[in-house]
Amino acid sequence: MSKETKPERPLFRVTFSSVKTEKDGNEVVGKPREIGAAWARKNGKKGAIIALDLIPVDFGKGVIFLLPVDADA
Repeated sequence: MSKETKPERPLFRVTFSSVKTEKDGNEVVGKPREIGAAWARKNGKKGAIIALDLIPVDFGKGVIFLLPVDADA
């Protein structure tokens, strides 16, 4: 008999949106791009580990969003 294990899933998808300043001074958040995932720590430790697949060139001029991963997908 083989023991079936559920594949691990990340807790969150990590997305990044650049922030641009328009001529009138308003800041506009761009379209989000998925850049990685946040995974639960092992052995019951609190928190998560963020693994980035890429780092945007304009990383310092943007915002990061953590989007929950749908457990049913």
